[in-house]
Amino acid sequence: MTPERFRRLKAVLERRQPDLTVVMENVHKPHNFNAIVRTCDAVGVFEAHAMVPPGRRRPRGGVTSGGSHRWVRQVLHREIETPIQTLRERGFQILAAHLSERAVDFRRADYTRPTAILLGQELDGVSPEASRLADGEIVIPMHGMVASLNVSVAAALILFEAQRQRQAAGFYAPDRPTALDPEVFHPTLFEWAHPKIAARCRELALPYPRLNDDGEFLDPVPR
Repeated sequence: MTPERFRRLKAVLERRQPDLTVVMENVHKPHNFNAIVRTCDAVGVFEAHAMVPPGRRRPRGGVTSGGSHRWVRQVLHREIETPIQTLRERGFQILAAHLSERAVDFRRADYTRPTAILLGQELDGVSPEASRLADGEIVIPMHGMVASLNVSVAAALILFEAQRQRQAAGFYAPDRPTALDPEVFHPTLFEWAHPKIAARCRELALPYPRLNDDGEFLDPVPR
């Protein structure tokens, strides 16, 4: 771990957006799941949520170019109600990417608010149950013969609109204090910088060693 690499990791983590996330409802194709996680990393999403029904495995991760699964925390749920309720209690608005009479152009939504973007399964989209739980619905205008985009493409368009709005509002400014709680920021930075040592510490139930400003160890390293 070079000092330059450590400073880059720290700068990226400082710009993470803990109040912007996605909720994937049974997105089961690996290339779509991976592409959405990659886009989450690109726009600074800290944590992504995925609903995986009982009996179905999560799409195999860790195969995205650049290893984006390492940089975006993933939280799995068995029922779609769980992440929606949890995020709403944390003050998030839940916006379903879903074509309906109440859906508005995705560019009209205010993504500077704490926002969770609900994305549906590849074939059927957002389920009626999840749609009813959402605070609103957004749609990407289409002027061709097809009615919708691939879910990972739709996710990218919406997330980059969220990034555009947040960029204009100064959410990514270099001098802006990190939005992550220090109790989350410092352990995450350690895990990014020293994943093997972090795994060993968890195995031994030991606290992570302290690091200096260059990412070097200030405490003994467990073996």
